[in-house]
Amino acid sequence: MRNLLITGGAGFIGSNFVHYMLERYEHYRIVVFDKLTYAGRMENLAQALANPRFAFVHGDICDLDAVREAVRAHAIDTIVNFAAETHVDRSIMTPDAVVRTNVNGTWALLEVAREVGVERFHQISTDEVYGFIPEPQRSREGDPLEPRSPYSASKAGAEHLVYAYFITYGLPVTITRGANNIGPFHYPEKAVPLFTTNAIDDLPLPIYGDGRQVRDYQYVLDHCEGIDIVLHRGALGECYNVGTEVETPNIEMARKILDLLGKPHSLIQHVADRAGHDRRYALDCSKLRALGWHSRHSFDEALERTVRWYVEHQEWWRPIKSGEYLEYYRRQYAERAQADPPAR
Repeated sequence: MRNLLITGGAGFIGSNFVHYMLERYEHYRIVVFDKLTYAGRMENLAQALANPRFAFVHGDICDLDAVREAVRAHAIDTIVNFAAETHVDRSIMTPDAVVRTNVNGTWALLEVAREVGVERFHQISTDEVYGFIPEPQRSREGDPLEPRSPYSASKAGAEHLVYAYFITYGLPVTITRGANNIGPFHYPEKAVPLFTTNAIDDLPLPIYGDGRQVRDYQYVLDHCEGIDIVLHRGALGECYNVGTEVETPNIEMARKILDLLGKPHSLIQHVADRAGHDRRYALDCSKLRALGWHSRHSFDEALERTVRWYVEHQEWWRPIKSGEYLEYYRRQYAERAQADPPAR
């Protein structure tokens, strides 16, 4: 493993993984392949641009020829696929986009990986493929996949393709299913950066329904370490959960953000819930821990570091919150905010 193609490497988790790998492995070359859609930004890779072991290729993973050219030109031996349409709300608005990128794009990458005979193909997936998990159950890797949104269904479909290429063609694959990530470079349409940037500007924090949905929020660099361990120690054909196993209701997360910023809880604005909203995700991560991994940051530490980053890097997110973002925000929340607030 020397030449890694990181697809979606200009996005949130992907860019953090790029910086992590360049710092950790002095002999690895990292090539980012990214379409630079609304959430993929070259600014996220600014630290890497001057590194002689880094290269960037502008391309769409659905373009088989473009992927093939990049893999051959850079002698790629390992592919880590972060590239995806990741936002559940956007997948509800435009489900065709998530199917195209998350399913068809994964197929294109697998085809090229099979053609050139890579050493490893690693697929980044999500805990959302398990669907709603009632208490006290925790999802284990062998549990049925019961996705409930176009986004999670497309990620489950991509996983099935990855596993099929392992069984049918003997492609060396691994998969990780990550819990919710927080940290630097997170596009501010997702809950934590949305709430943080709104609170900085004394704007309402639009929280779905009663806000009692439960999530596992992990610091993005902990997730990167988990992926790294699976790349180097994970068994071929296997899937590994990556999370903290600590559950936090969204309403509690919002209040903690306001407390960190010294803002009043009255900024919380309950809005009509989204369709098919899963009430709880909860992972059992014992399989990954057996490889020597553990989450280094508590939820409070991860949240404090994340909030501080957005306070200190307003030049990064303020230009985003205009143009296309404002139109999305209006479509997503305007009518919901006018609905009667839910009982709480």
